[in-house]
Amino acid sequence: MTETVSPKIGMAVIHLFCKVTPLADAEAITTAVQKAQAEGDQVVTIGILGHKADLAFMALGYDMWRLRRLQAALQNAGLEIVDSYVSLTELSEYAQGVPEPQRSARLTPVLPPEDKPAWCFYPMSKQRGDAHNWFTLPYDDRKELMYEHGASGRNFAGRVIQVVTGSTGLDDYEWGVTLFATAPDDLKEVVYTMRFDTASALYAEFGPFYTGMVAPVEEVLSQLGID
Repeated sequence: MTETVSPKIGMAVIHLFCKVTPLADAEAITTAVQKAQAEGDQVVTIGILGHKADLAFMALGYDMWRLRRLQAALQNAGLEIVDSYVSLTELSEYAQGVPEPQRSARLTPVLPPEDKPAWCFYPMSKQRGDAHNWFTLPYDDRKELMYEHGASGRNFAGRVIQVVTGSTGLDDYEWGVTLFATAPDDLKEVVYTMRFDTASALYAEFGPFYTGMVAPVEEVLSQLGID
């Protein structure tokens, strides 16, 4: 047996963005997702709006090989993976000492949340420019800016669930941000509002955004006309 490759803390996360090919097999796709879930992984299925992809899978688990088997099974089921993102759940260096429920929510989230069908994902990093370099700021200054940023996000409690995963050394950006919301307006408003915080306005760099709707895998495939 291949040796398990697992994070020491938290969970491994893969976002897979796929396009449908003529070989797409709904039964095989559904079986791949259900097999991963039966083995203990969480798999969120999303129908994607726009040209970048047709559907997406956000999978979380403790063994990266098991996530890789899910990726292979989806490809073998006739999906073309056109983009992906690899990260780990984490507890931010600015959030050490938070109560256990908050710690667990960040390291071992249970997804998808109820009644939050609107979804988006984007990667981001902190600036290293000549004028604004996040990594040359003293820790206490960075912590204060992140507290301000977090306070803005808490204004959306009950409307938006944010899952921030770390990807420094694992993918092209430093974090992946996944948002689950009650309505798409909430996604738009929370991102717009938080961009005015100094931590974002001066120091953030954003990658491409993917937007869609969360639903069980069978429903997503039906909406896409895959049978």
